[in-house]
Amino acid sequence: MSIRNFRAIQRAIVDCDRCPRLRAHCAKVAAERRKQFADQQYWGRPVPSFGDPRARMMIVGLAPAAHGANRTGRMFTGDSSGDWLYEALHRYGFASQARSVSADDGLELDDCLVSAAVHCAPPQNKPTREEQDTCRHWLHREIDELDPELVIVLGRIAWDAWLRLLDERGVDLPSPRPEFAHDRFVEIDRSPLVLQSYHPSRQNTNTGRLTRRMWHAVFRRARRHLDSLD
Repeated sequence: MSIRNFRAIQRAIVDCDRCPRLRAHCAKVAAERRKQFADQQYWGRPVPSFGDPRARMMIVGLAPAAHGANRTGRMFTGDSSGDWLYEALHRYGFASQARSVSADDGLELDDCLVSAAVHCAPPQNKPTREEQDTCRHWLHREIDELDPELVIVLGRIAWDAWLRLLDERGVDLPSPRPEFAHDRFVEIDRSPLVLQSYHPSRQNTNTGRLTRRMWHAVFRRARRHLDSLD
């Protein structure tokens, strides 16, 4: 993906108004704010993807968190999920630093692009099927330009979004369709290799469903795979 095309796509994402319910929710959260962030100006708009426009690895999450990326304006920034993600990316050589607290904190990604199935923060963190289908347009645009070697999907919704994207692109999906599982590679003809992972949400990390060891194993496998292509 050229830097010019990457920036054009991200500007178009920020300007997108195709999902009125989501835009209204983002604006409402930005106006009301959480008490601990009352002195901060919220982003309150669709959140663009973040990272290296020439990356071989793409990460697809669910959607921005209401008081995380919807506040800071950068994917996985300003919440506990981002703490988990960027710590792991830094550990395995994809990020310049281990923390992501604001859009101007100096963080840079190498060989990695962080995107999402939905670019607006949804109420109760649950976008509708129609909203997911509408927002997938941007994922198509990014895949057209990036053509990644490896895609990491975080959570079942991101995995389902990826399968629907492949179906829309005319890829012959296996029958039955591959199930979602943590730390598993999935190969489908005429599409990038996929590595599945649980999402680093508090619901998963606080309950022990996803441990640091399990999480690091995903990015260790990703690093080894990309290194094997060199």
